[in-house]
Amino acid sequence: MSKQKSTQLEGWEIKDRNYYLSGNESPLTYTIPSKHTRKHPLLWFDEVLGAQRELKYATNQASVFVDEQKGESTMGHITFKDGTMFVPKEQQNLQKMLSLYHPLSGHRFYELKPQEVAVSDLDYLQWEIEALLAARDMDIDQAEAVLRVEIGTSINKLSSKEIKRDLLMFAKSNPQLFMELANDDNVQLRNFGIKAAEARIINLSQDQRIFTWATNGKKLMTVPFDENPYAAFAAYLKTDEGVEIYKSIEKKFK
Repeated sequence: MSKQKSTQLEGWEIKDRNYYLSGNESPLTYTIPSKHTRKHPLLWFDEVLGAQRELKYATNQASVFVDEQKGESTMGHITFKDGTMFVPKEQQNLQKMLSLYHPLSGHRFYELKPQEVAVSDLDYLQWEIEALLAARDMDIDQAEAVLRVEIGTSINKLSSKEIKRDLLMFAKSNPQLFMELANDDNVQLRNFGIKAAEARIINLSQDQRIFTWATNGKKLMTVPFDENPYAAFAAYLKTDEGVEIYKSIEKKFK
């Protein structure tokens, strides 16, 4: 047995296993290759030997490696029914073929690992709790800035209570994105720029390349090519010159 193969089997647990087709597919039956052919290569690269090893699932062989099989082989089919396949612990050769060596594993199908699913669910719940608490305590100006990224200019039609409601719904439906936006000060600056344009304090040219003062048409900045204009304006407001522009716009809001 090669060292790499031994490493593959470290921590291997004798237990029943369930497998599912990827992409939420559930055809009545679906068969994947169980032996190497020219049309459907079934090979596993052994890094220690530096060679491809041919795979074949045979019901009367302990190993799935052809070079370790002896005598005549009784070929087995690997068939998913309604998108799933249950493999009992007694069928170790098939389990190892599917979990460790089959080239379609992790692509066309995957093994259900309840512990990994539980960890993933716990992570999501922790994100959700953190996001909902942040949304609950967020002031209305920041709430508007975060929510504008999600729903755009339609936020202008919402009351403060509707903004808080939609903010909580956003935090619940996509907590990780919500927290990223909540912790990004550029989001608030983008919202500041959009509101300044809506209030006709500044203007953005039709080609979305130049910001000017609305009162006299004096240029404030040129938007770099291929950048979102308000993202560029937010970055500009953080420069020494931009800080003064920010203060001037803020006074005009009052």
